[in-house]
Amino acid sequence: MSTEAHLHDIPGTTVFTGRQTRKGYHLNQFCMSLRHAENRARFLADERSYLDEWPMTEAQKRAVLDRNWNAALAEGGNIYFLAKIIATDGTSMSEAASAMSGVSVAEYTAMMAAGGRSPEGQRSIREGR
Repeated sequence: MSTEAHLHDIPGTTVFTGRQTRKGYHLNQFCMSLRHAENRARFLADERSYLDEWPMTEAQKRAVLDRNWNAALAEGGNIYFLAKIIATDGTSMSEAASAMSGVSVAEYTAMMAAGGRSPEGQRSIREGR
């Protein structure tokens, strides 16, 4: 099994490989545009029109519009860049991460305060272990 195949075998994890970097380039560039207040205002005023200025795939645009962070990661988004959208919305990273993890903010915060996810459990998608 190739190294990259091993990376895709980690349950619950999207590894930001070179392939993901290329796939998400325009999505991540859009995110970086939100560093500027005038771009944030334009985006929030008409999200679809602003997104249509970027050569992103429809799946990438849909992930942004739906604020589906797991889909955005799968489409090449990097959490560092996606954080620009999250901040533009006034959402905390704990709120976003809890939504991505499928737990409440309180459960996510408690898990992180306790050291993160347990290393016990499923370690391989392919092997089901």
